[in-house]
Amino acid sequence: MHIENLVKMANNIGDFFQSDPDHEAAVHAVADHLKKFWDPRMRKQIIKHYDEGGEGLRELTRESVRLLAEENAALTQCGDG
Repeated sequence: MHIENLVKMANNIGDFFQSDPDHEAAVHAVADHLKKFWDPRMRKQIIKHYDEGGEGLRELTRESVRLLAEENAALTQCGDG
């Protein structure tokens, strides 16, 4: 899938959760949504895009993808990723 489409989709998810008054809860909600509903290949692409600078990702979405990247790195280090 083209990264532009993934960025747009991820930002749309972030926009949905933006209204949560608890910012950390919103970050986790976006990350959870991506984990539950995105194909692992899509998550891998958006994490790679984030690692390369994350052009186009809005603040909430960027934080959520950072969380996914950190979780992915931790799983890889312990052999579960």
